[in-house]
Amino acid sequence: MDLIQWFAAPLQHGFMIKAILVSALVGVVCSALSCYMTLKGWALMGDAVSHAVMPGVVIAYVLNIPLAVGAFVFGVGSVIAIGFIKSKTRIKEDTVIGLVFTGFFALGLVLVSKIKSSVDLTHILFGNILGISDADITQTVIISAITLVTLAILQKDLILFCFDSTHARSIGLNITFLYYVLLSLLSLAAVAGLQTVGIILVVAMLVTPGATAYLLSDRFDHMLLIAMASGVFSSVMGTYISYHIDGSTGGCIVVVQTLLFLAAMIFAPKHGLLVRSRNSQTVSESDANQ
Repeated sequence: MDLIQWFAAPLQHGFMIKAILVSALVGVVCSALSCYMTLKGWALMGDAVSHAVMPGVVIAYVLNIPLAVGAFVFGVGSVIAIGFIKSKTRIKEDTVIGLVFTGFFALGLVLVSKIKSSVDLTHILFGNILGISDADITQTVIISAITLVTLAILQKDLILFCFDSTHARSIGLNITFLYYVLLSLLSLAAVAGLQTVGIILVVAMLVTPGATAYLLSDRFDHMLLIAMASGVFSSVMGTYISYHIDGSTGGCIVVVQTLLFLAAMIFAPKHGLLVRSRNSQTVSESDANQ
């Protein structure tokens, strides 16, 4: 099969066109948010929220209301629970995060096991982008628009909050407000990613593009563009690959993202392993000559 045919074949199917467009949109949203997650060091928080939304998704499915409503409520609820436990006990934040997200995720599994005839566990865990409905597409577009507009409006405040929250507080920014805004957007992004890669893999979309871009640029605006480009590329390419190999779409998307990260880790012009190895060798030779 030649290259043109390889790219053209999936476009003959309406469901594939929808899948490619939606996955690209989700890639943009999650990648943009992942830059803030990387800057703030919130990879664990992203993991917590993405898993904690599961019981909300199941309950929303049973009540026949939008999945976004249930997921958002439980996502924000998990954040509130983390903050409450952290403030009332001596347990460290990473431990609290682990306790909360595993507890919420386990509750979701229990709910699914009790209503297994109505809820498809596989679609909740691993996504179902190839079978996405028009209603889900509309929901994803709305969530994406809200997230991107909010990030654009509050970009400077959020960057300062993520980079140095102490300085942000000292100049009068309401860091509590920014904290909950960022986590609310994280919950919404988890819902958007739910349709594409599922609850388990959405954390990769919220972490990997930002981590990849962080290795390639020291400027946030460049980092944002690189992350979004890698997110769109991996989402579209992963969808194409899943079509041709008849594999998991979410899995293919995350594998492509991981390969991009590995390439950046090795070949990044400033922070890559090859450059660091070369610099270390140069320093060693300089010391030896002295």
